[in-house]
Amino acid sequence: MAIKALLFDVDGVLLDSSATHRRIWDAWSDMRGLDRNLVWSLTHGRRPEDTVRDVAPDLDPTVERKVLNQLMAMEGDAFPAASGAVSLLSKLERHPWALVTSGSQAPVHRRFRLAALPLPSVQIYGENVKRSKPHPEGYLKAAELLLTDPNDCIVIEDAPHGVAAGKAAGCTVIAVATTHTPRELAKADDCFPSLKEATPYLLKLINNR
Repeated sequence: MAIKALLFDVDGVLLDSSATHRRIWDAWSDMRGLDRNLVWSLTHGRRPEDTVRDVAPDLDPTVERKVLNQLMAMEGDAFPAASGAVSLLSKLERHPWALVTSGSQAPVHRRFRLAALPLPSVQIYGENVKRSKPHPEGYLKAAELLLTDPNDCIVIEDAPHGVAAGKAAGCTVIAVATTHTPRELAKADDCFPSLKEATPYLLKLINNR
């Protein structure tokens, strides 16, 4: 396997944000009289606006995004780095890597700064694509900007939508079971309990390129 680049999802992979996001989406669901579990099941790896369109088509996604942003501001923006994230990213200085997330640039930059995580030169955010995960657009764009064939990229994901996007792009997909069970991530090429446990495998692949 000739691996030339690593393409990372953010939430649930590099940032341990699941608990905070669950509180925010639960609060929003209660405000709108929606089923908490149903809403939560449709949030992972997606833009908030896309989730709103699915669970509440009568609401304005742009307006609801502002409400969700207000709930996020009340929570604060300091998300801890995922276990193993600092160590892994510190070893990638000479290797191409990118972020591909459904989140927005400003909050991701702020959270990475607070978590003492470096940022790569290539970053793809929800506002940079027309079609969010599970569509492969984000991963294809990242590979293009890295001047790398998608077949030579590894995607690291924690959600089924993200796994589907990586596979559709033609990448090898490594899943971390931080927000979903291994069974839910079964379409990935391999699965590890956490990024920390996946790190030796990822470093071996990219150092053997």
